[in-house]
Amino acid sequence: MIKQAIIPLAGLGTRLLPLTSVFAKELLPINGRPGIEYILDECIEAGIKEIIFIISTKKLMIKKYFYSDQFYKNIIKKKKDLKIINKYKKILKYKNKIKFVFQNIPRGTGDAVLKTQKYIKNKYFLMLLPDDLIIKKNCSKAMIKVHKKYKSSVMASMKVKKNNVSRWGIYKINNKLNKRNFVIESVIEKPTVRNAPSNNAVIGRYILPRSIFNKIKSLKPKRGEEVHITDAIQLLINDKEKFIAHSFEGKYLDCGTMNGYINSCKEVGKL
Repeated sequence: MIKQAIIPLAGLGTRLLPLTSVFAKELLPINGRPGIEYILDECIEAGIKEIIFIISTKKLMIKKYFYSDQFYKNIIKKKKDLKIINKYKKILKYKNKIKFVFQNIPRGTGDAVLKTQKYIKNKYFLMLLPDDLIIKKNCSKAMIKVHKKYKSSVMASMKVKKNNVSRWGIYKINNKLNKRNFVIESVIEKPTVRNAPSNNAVIGRYILPRSIFNKIKSLKPKRGEEVHITDAIQLLINDKEKFIAHSFEGKYLDCGTMNGYINSCKEVGKL
């Protein structure tokens, strides 16, 4: 069973400057709620019991958001506003499921994953990237269902425009299991248009095996001194570990760029 999830949150959010010069991008409001709450709801609805946040000391406001108990207690004591009471209860519900670990030097998603090693208890765990919001259908829940059926690792997938492949991890299909699930032959991080094996992109939802930790440790940092999770995944594929690309049914929203963030607010507001 997949009972734990990790969410890397230590990134600097440079694509959302100047907002992120003073504010953590994951707390930016989307239709009146911090974006991270949509990710948390997806986890909880998918049956996740424990969620590990990877943050940096520069983003302690994320932790503070979930630990402002005295602030809420003082407001509730004065106003006794039912909306505020319910909001506080929801934050407490989130807080009871969250652990925090630190990645103070930005060395990529692979390094962020490695920071959680001592907390991961089971053979597989879920990872969600907060810039990638998937609405209307619970992508994590669907992926867990695929994992149960095939007893393998799973990654969310969609086709992207060929001139945009350098933004994503891009994979090559080995064989088709059904109309929504494909066995991955290989994956490469942010290839050039010329070197991309396809326009099939990995989106920010992964079910990963604990064995990935040892593969991450064996990697050397690449450009920008980063360790990419896709490189560790490729090492596992080389060792015959099965990875399935799941073409999800929900609507994808990119919250990591300014235009994407503005569009996400509009789309979520329509729900």
